[in-house]
Amino acid sequence: MKIPVIKKLAEAHSASELRAAEEALYNEETPAIEIIGDDEGEQLTHVIAALFIKEYMADYKSDLKTALREYTLKVRNSIS
Repeated sequence: MKIPVIKKLAEAHSASELRAAEEALYNEETPAIEIIGDDEGEQLTHVIAALFIKEYMADYKSDLKTALREYTLKVRNSIS
């Protein structure tokens, strides 16, 4: 998981574009948007994270920095 990649995806793409990319990766297809990652699993992680951030921003009227912090906190809590 690379935070700068997630941030760029969240800044550059709409939620619908990210959902389409997520679906393409699930179907082992090439997404319409460029997603940096070492493999398909990491690319999927980046897309899911960016989608979480977009949805958090919309749901809580939050800025990108706060939504990104919330995502990383969620990840840290899940592994501790």
